[in-house]
Amino acid sequence: MLRWISLNYRTFLWAFALAISVWIAAVTGADPDETRLLPDPVAVEIVGQDPTLVINSAIPKEVEISLRAPVSVWRVLDADPSLVRVILDLSGLSAGEHTSELQIQVDARPVQILSASPKSVTFSLEPLATQTLPVDATLSGEAAIGYQTGEVEIDPVNVVVAGAQSQVEKVARTRVSVNLDGVRENVDRTLKVEVLDNKGQPVEGITVTPESIHVTLPVSQQGGYRDVAVKVITTSRVASGYRLTDISVFPPVVTVFATNPELVTNLPGVVETAPLDLQNAKDDINTRLSLNLPEGVSIVGDQTVLIQAGVSAIESSVTLAGEKVEIIGLENGLTAVASPLTVDVIVSGPLPLLDTLTRQDVRITVDLTGLAVGTHQVTPKIEVLISDVVVKSILPNTIEVVITVTGAPTATPTKTP
Repeated sequence: MLRWISLNYRTFLWAFALAISVWIAAVTGADPDETRLLPDPVAVEIVGQDPTLVINSAIPKEVEISLRAPVSVWRVLDADPSLVRVILDLSGLSAGEHTSELQIQVDARPVQILSASPKSVTFSLEPLATQTLPVDATLSGEAAIGYQTGEVEIDPVNVVVAGAQSQVEKVARTRVSVNLDGVRENVDRTLKVEVLDNKGQPVEGITVTPESIHVTLPVSQQGGYRDVAVKVITTSRVASGYRLTDISVFPPVVTVFATNPELVTNLPGVVETAPLDLQNAKDDINTRLSLNLPEGVSIVGDQTVLIQAGVSAIESSVTLAGEKVEIIGLENGLTAVASPLTVDVIVSGPLPLLDTLTRQDVRITVDLTGLAVGTHQVTPKIEVLISDVVVKSILPNTIEVVITVTGAPTATPTKTP
């Protein structure tokens, strides 16, 4: 037996190799390999960084990766992209320039990593530095006329800046900017801290603690000044069939002044405009009006206000009963009978236009172009010759048309109960 095996072992080996080949071919055929680029770049994770060091150069945030894997593995990766990781390991690195290979980990098998862009990164590590600096409040603009500002207060008054030593050394000051343009009430804001060099330019790569601070600034009105609302006074009425939709005034509040503070104190809180005449108005009104003020009181700034009044026609609807149906498009040699011969049409639009609407302004047609002999249900078309008047409905909305050859007897259409 042993002699027979020794004489035929080569045959056994060939048979085994052939079986393995057939199995591999079967598996590969059922789950073929694909070479693809990952649909989304993979974010770079930084590990092992010494807490006393910071990266002081730009490193790529994402990496594009190409893989070769069976279709079944690609399905797993598409369903869970987190299975692919890109790691930049800084363990054991000291301050200075470094070039490190990016480590790519794929938690799925089998996978072959074909390419990564980039494969490595060059960066510099610097000692972490911190500095405590006072915050300056920079005021710009001016309060509204008749208002004055007090002393600005900030909380906290100091912040801590941190970053690479070379960047922290560039920091000359920190500040918050407060815009006072047109302010009429106390300022109470939380503003972001800016980090600047000695030329007033922002310093990048710096973290600030806290990032924002609280700023308060009292604002008060000076004596003799007062803010009052504007009330629009109208006279007459818009044209018949029209309505006044709205009235707006700009500015809605004006500042008045008097050398005698009692004069503005005694005002009722509103001032009236000169009358706005609406007599027979049919269009929007855009005009400027003066204000009626007591003697000794004047307006600060522009002496008139802008008035905008909306005027539009009243919308309504009307029913045109018994409008005749006109047949068009009938081929030569054919005769058509429509049932019914008239329809009711409901139209809507501005009331002044509806008042002038006549039957001649509405045309109702039934287009029989291309229709052969027989009975047809046709939707009528309506044309209104006055713009801004629209058709809301037609009753009935279909017309029965019987088409016959000219000279042939025609049956009179009957209505079905």
